[in-house]
Amino acid sequence: MSGQLYLGLNSGTSADSIDAALVDLAASPPSLLAAVCHAMPATEQQLILHAGCGGELTLSQVIWLDARLGEHFSAAALAAIQQAGLDQEAILAIGSHGQTIRHRPLDDPPHTVQLGNAHIIAARTGLATIADFRRTDMAMGGQGAPLTPIFHGRFLSSPHQEHAVVNIGGIANLTLLEVGGAIRGGFDTGPGNCLLDQAARLCLRQDRDEGGCCARSGTVNQDVLDRWLRHAYFQAQPPKTAGPETFAWSWFMDQGASRLRAADLLATLTALTATTMARAIACHAPRTRQVLICGGGVHNDHLMQCLVQAMGQQSLGAQVASTAHLGLDPDWIEPMAFAYLAQLHMEAKPGNVPVVTGASSPAVLGTCHQGRPRESNPPPA
Repeated sequence: MSGQLYLGLNSGTSADSIDAALVDLAASPPSLLAAVCHAMPATEQQLILHAGCGGELTLSQVIWLDARLGEHFSAAALAAIQQAGLDQEAILAIGSHGQTIRHRPLDDPPHTVQLGNAHIIAARTGLATIADFRRTDMAMGGQGAPLTPIFHGRFLSSPHQEHAVVNIGGIANLTLLEVGGAIRGGFDTGPGNCLLDQAARLCLRQDRDEGGCCARSGTVNQDVLDRWLRHAYFQAQPPKTAGPETFAWSWFMDQGASRLRAADLLATLTALTATTMARAIACHAPRTRQVLICGGGVHNDHLMQCLVQAMGQQSLGAQVASTAHLGLDPDWIEPMAFAYLAQLHMEAKPGNVPVVTGASSPAVLGTCHQGRPRESNPPPA
């Protein structure tokens, strides 16, 4: 092994699972040695979704959830180590993003909250655990997100052309890369899967509209779409970042969603995600010739088709492809990015990109929670 083994942990806005990726960062592209999807229990998921939509949690609920998530993140990490068949001492550190329950960079004071007790992760795994990546950037005037662009620039760059990387999670975020990988910008474009998944839960009694099947059978309501596109977030200029509470379901209902049948609602929400991504690229990187897609949205075939169509409407001739095109599994980019952020922390290198977040300067991100001294790690069972 190379000696550059790091483990990344992440849970997104859907809160359906914790993703753990064990990565060899000495390889280029990084080698994914193990990948584990640890299911989120229903009680924890319900609390997270409630908070993510702007609902309030009691102090007792927050404390309980933080500890429970620490145990779940630990279990995901240990399962990835077991899957890889490695001694724990071979892994230099864990990078844990945690579970965001509130992200409000424009409030006074700006604040962001990620749960998943890193003391517990370090104690259970015996490994140094880097967590709380966002607040240093925010303290320096930044938005605290997105944080994945530094990984995109390092491992998804092209020596020949400008291109963009779009991560379609609950929120969709964009990284703009110059030839050679220099990062010229990045921001959250708007909803990715969060509104689609909420509509699926409410209208279909399913966690998601698998593959966009129901949306494909519907018709886009252009009048409603135009109303949604007037949302204040889409008019704001970068740097900007959003949480699911930015796109309150009640606002969309008030702007015409309530009168759409299920298929038309999903079709129109899909058009919103595709249109806002395409407009962001057209406005900020019109010379882009390739758009690389990662995140869960890459599996929504209808959404991918709508994105291609929306880009054509914006006169963008860029090719749309999965990050698998460059050898990186689109499902594991985010936890791999937090493995890389852990490496940057351990090497005392900046993890934020001020042109993306708006921070006053680059900064080493995260707080290190020490595991067991490496020489005292117990032998594998």
